[in-house]
Amino acid sequence: MLTKTTISAVRALIYLGKQASATPAAPRMIAEQLGESPTYLAKVTHLLARAGVLRTQRGVAGGVMLNRRPEEITLRAIVEACQGAILGDFGGSPDADLEDACAFHHAGVELHEAIVDILSGWTLARLLKRPCPTTDRLNERCLLMLGSFAVLREGEKHND
Repeated sequence: MLTKTTISAVRALIYLGKQASATPAAPRMIAEQLGESPTYLAKVTHLLARAGVLRTQRGVAGGVMLNRRPEEITLRAIVEACQGAILGDFGGSPDADLEDACAFHHAGVELHEAIVDILSGWTLARLLKRPCPTTDRLNERCLLMLGSFAVLREGEKHND
């Protein structure tokens, strides 16, 4: 359901959200920290900037930074920036009376509503509260989201 582009966007946003500095970060530097292709991450940050999630700054000290507070950036906004609007096409108009709809249409509408609700309820702020499992062991899931700047404990960094 989530594409590589969306996962890369979430990773870049977590990286930017964990930075204490309000100065722009170069997409190339973010890519290096996350182990991503600089060209691909530039495309991802462009999509996020076009959607208003990131703000860009040109020039020698240029780069990208969050355009909204982490509490205002939902997973839905990230997914839609990277994958387009979340559409459900289950054989009829979403505004149609479900009373006469087939069971598959009911299930599809419920599924669509659940996906939209969940993605709308998760924010970057929630992801930043625990971007890595709380165990002492660094694992692959942690590395997937954080890359080489994974924080194991407050102030302790992991270097690959």
